[in-house]
Amino acid sequence: MFTHEAIEPAVALLVELAGQGAALEFAIGTGRLALPLSARGVTVSGIEYSAAMIAELRKKPGAERITVVEGDMAATRAPGEFQLVYLVFNTIGNLTSQDKQVACFENAAAHLAPGGYFLIELGVPGLRRLVPGGIVADITDEHACIDTYDPLTQLLSSHHFTREANGSFRRGFTPQRYAWPSELDLMARIAGLSFAGRWSDWNRSPFTAESPKHISVWRKPD
Repeated sequence: MFTHEAIEPAVALLVELAGQGAALEFAIGTGRLALPLSARGVTVSGIEYSAAMIAELRKKPGAERITVVEGDMAATRAPGEFQLVYLVFNTIGNLTSQDKQVACFENAAAHLAPGGYFLIELGVPGLRRLVPGGIVADITDEHACIDTYDPLTQLLSSHHFTREANGSFRRGFTPQRYAWPSELDLMARIAGLSFAGRWSDWNRSPFTAESPKHISVWRKPD
């Protein structure tokens, strides 16, 4: 997530979509993309649910240029009008109901200027790998991830075990709701946005049935 190779193509696409306008990041976190985007000359604001994340962002050089509002990205309003609203790294899944995800799209549309863009980065669930019981595991020497899926509710629980320097493992747990690209397109239509593009990565490689994630963009009418 934090390497130059991961960040640079993401920032390049965000700069292009923002154009001469401002950008708003939902779930801005500690500024992984917002800070380099701001350094490229884009006026950046953010909405963040976690006060602890905001505090970490504020410690970093350049954070003084970024306006952050604490709150829920499905309902909180940030001041201003934006050419780009973006939401990356599966974070829309943190909204664990369809109603909240639709509200997130509607909130994004409310922030956008006419002709503005809403971008989401989201993984594609590996449901074809499911065994009975709905478990997908990805294990290396340094990290183990065990995902459990409920295909009925579309709820995903992701359990991460990461090796620390002392050899012990740190556990993380993330509950999410996964949504298919076609479902997101319908959410966009409900919010008054039209489909503008979908790729399998930030370099705009074609999106295929084998793509593990997608970058999707919708546009607010002029």
